Amino acid sequence: MRNIDQTLDDALAEEERALLARINQDPGHLAQVAALFAGRSGWVSAVLMAAQFILFIAGVWTAWRFFAATDPLAALHWGLPSAVLLIMALMIKLALWPMMQTNRLILSLKRLELLIVQSRER
Repeated sequence: MRNIDQTLDDALAEEERALLARINQDPGHLAQVAALFAGRSGWVSAVLMAAQFILFIAGVWTAWRFFAATDPLAALHWGLPSAVLLIMALMIKLALWPMMQTNRLILSLKRLELLIVQSRER
């Protein structure tokens, strides 16, 4: 019976070592962005990015009309919506950055927890 317990302990230790090796490094930027679209709240990030894309395209179009304007009133007519749309698109994109930081922090906490568990076993 003792041999089975030792085998299970060895298997768990090997699994923990594999897990620590897998999460030992922070994922790259593109992997962190892809992680925003995973999980339960992934659809929210997808909707936000779609809205951001639409606002950005509309902002570029109105900016194009702003630079093509010949009189000040037409420039004002297209310039203000362009600025507002581009700032809104930027703010939506910036709203996703804290979620990336939160994911990075959770990964670091999991790594720390695993290291504490391993140090207690020794």
